[in-house]
Amino acid sequence: MIPPGSTIGILGGGQLGRMLAMAAAQMGYLVHIYAPDEHPCAGQVAALTTRGAYDDLESLGRFADSVDVVTFEFENIDAGALAYLAEHVRLSPPPRALEIAQDRVSEKMFVQDLGGRPAPFMPVESLLDLEAASHKIGTPAILKTNRFGYDGKGQIRLHEGSDLSDTWRQMGGVPCVYEGFVDFTAEFSLLIARGGDGRSVLYAEPENVHEHGILARSTVPAGHDVRAQAREAEALARKVADALDYVGLLTLEFFCGADGPVFNEMAPRVHNSGHWTIEGARTSQFENHIRAICGLPLGDPGLAAAAVQMDNLIGSDVERAVDALSDPRAHLHLYAKGEARAGRKMGHVTHIRR
Repeated sequence: MIPPGSTIGILGGGQLGRMLAMAAAQMGYLVHIYAPDEHPCAGQVAALTTRGAYDDLESLGRFADSVDVVTFEFENIDAGALAYLAEHVRLSPPPRALEIAQDRVSEKMFVQDLGGRPAPFMPVESLLDLEAASHKIGTPAILKTNRFGYDGKGQIRLHEGSDLSDTWRQMGGVPCVYEGFVDFTAEFSLLIARGGDGRSVLYAEPENVHEHGILARSTVPAGHDVRAQAREAEALARKVADALDYVGLLTLEFFCGADGPVFNEMAPRVHNSGHWTIEGARTSQFENHIRAICGLPLGDPGLAAAAVQMDNLIGSDVERAVDALSDPRAHLHLYAKGEARAGRKMGHVTHIRR
């Protein structure tokens, strides 16, 4: 066990790190943020902040020496840097989880080997591969960079008649994965917290709505279609967490398909679709992540309200954020990020119905 009063290191300075730091502080821990940004929003609520590149091993070594455990809130970190950190300090989740999640082809094959059903996919490393995938899987489809894409970035949708040569040029010729579209009735995610002793807890599955590739809303309880497929998805989530010997909060995203849940992707970290748990669950995803990585007993993930709805504040939405407070059921979270750029997550509002 890493007792309260110890220092938790967090790689990444965004809103997830901010909310992790707040949960850790409430439990008596100090937090040290490591990020390349000059003024990371997580640094505003942390005891210490170090500005450094994720591949600067010398700086990472000094960071490791200053903390008792390290975790991360951002998965676009070189796995080699994490492996280096793991040699110097306790690191959770394990680097292998990040390595798999960073590579979309490896991720899909890993889940498929455990009995999950991803959408039809093929790896693409050349224009010839793209043409072959288009012929075999068909359209509509989506071409995604195999690594380092998020919130709709690094992907292009393909339809019948799309210019494949132009598409390949737009992707920059980097390794990609070609995914066939899935006919689905809803999207949902599963959040599982697992401790080092192998015990795990699952949160109620939020039904998610995306706009322009970015999560816009999460609702709990989910609709009938999601609830009908949740048990099968939960079984897969436990298999994934156990196979990775995972410690911390893990998120898996799914589509409700005609024959059951279709795996989309996983995130080895706390997740936007779990923000509702701060007010809507007995123990938030952020607190349970801190509990898990510090070897503390996991908290109750059960609902603390009859219904919960979380709405992201994206870009200029933040200009009307305080209007939400006229609703007594609303809980406002602003991330203090500064400029409200298009597509930038500036905060969220959670509505609770008792």
